[in-house]
Amino acid sequence: MQTINRENFLKHNFFLLNSNWWRFQWRYWRGNTPWDTNITPPEVMDYLSQAAPGHALDLGCGTGTNAITLAQHGWQVTAIDFTPKAIRKARRKLKGASLKIDFQVGDASNLNHLTRPFNYALDIGCLFCLDISHRINYAKGLKRLILPGGIFMLYVRLVTKDKKDTPILNKQAVTDLFIPEFELSKFESGQDQGSPSAWYWLQKRENGPK
Repeated sequence: MQTINRENFLKHNFFLLNSNWWRFQWRYWRGNTPWDTNITPPEVMDYLSQAAPGHALDLGCGTGTNAITLAQHGWQVTAIDFTPKAIRKARRKLKGASLKIDFQVGDASNLNHLTRPFNYALDIGCLFCLDISHRINYAKGLKRLILPGGIFMLYVRLVTKDKKDTPILNKQAVTDLFIPEFELSKFESGQDQGSPSAWYWLQKRENGPK
């Protein structure tokens, strides 16, 4: 398991200068985390029911619900979140369980330390919190790490107007981040607490960009 160098984390993690980072820390300390349902979404369960296990990357893993589900289905999982308290709770969930998950405190927009390729990546609610430059870096990391033919499942709350910490994020803005290395294989729109949301299924092209 990776050891966290606190000095380097504080020095390089941009979230410390971002109000979203502070808001999430505070809400975890207060226990005000309605997104932490402890239930893996049916979209993910459906994928797991038909996919052969491999190496999975869970971005914005929170307290580890989906990472644990992946591991229970035979996947080797690396899971990253920017909230230390969430990662500590995720690690506590593993105590006594015969599962191994690499839980890391880290920045989803800086995946340079990861070298293992992944067959599958999952993000439920992480990408839309990033500003534009960090979204670009986030996408670069996934383009490098996902194997050809691999699947990236992304759930976002869509942003139709620029806000202070969350610039516009609509269907085109998301797909633009990942083409041409990925192609959009499936898209489902929905609602999340009165806000528009969507699931994206993006597949890494087998033969590189077209």
